[in-house]
Amino acid sequence: MAGQKAVIMDADGVRRALTRIAFEIIEKNKGAEDLLLAGVKTRGVFLAQRIAAKLGEVEGKAPPVLELDVTPWRDDKPRADGPLPPPDPRIGGATVVLVDDVLYTGRTVRAAIEAVSHCGRADRIQLAVLVDRGHRELPIRPDYIGKNLPTARGERVCVRLTEVDGEDNVVILGSE
Repeated sequence: MAGQKAVIMDADGVRRALTRIAFEIIEKNKGAEDLLLAGVKTRGVFLAQRIAAKLGEVEGKAPPVLELDVTPWRDDKPRADGPLPPPDPRIGGATVVLVDDVLYTGRTVRAAIEAVSHCGRADRIQLAVLVDRGHRELPIRPDYIGKNLPTARGERVCVRLTEVDGEDNVVILGSE
């Protein structure tokens, strides 16, 4: 594994960024009514759950969180054979906020949009990311960003969350 170059966000920084994103979602959507958060597996699901909890604290009711596996819609990784998920009635008429940890090329987000569209017809789809590191290959721009982080292509941004990694932080890993 490449060596750690810098800690970009500590646990408090992650918490503050998610709180800010939650308030921006409320502001842009005039509340949390008709929202559905769709967390991209794996870390996006936990980030979506945290944002939903914060929305619930502020608005009195937390929006549902959908766990989104985008693997069948990826165009840059081998596809796994198997059944596609069934339609989800919660998507119809909802504002779906896709939540992911790091936005890089945009290919995961494109796959997430296809996955949501397969499962239902959302009124709107928005995008929230903890870190936007640039280097887009597709014309995708997030609605909500925890931190803009210009990086070199050889660097890797690693989001660590307590639920998966035992700690909350964001670090840059250098080239091997």
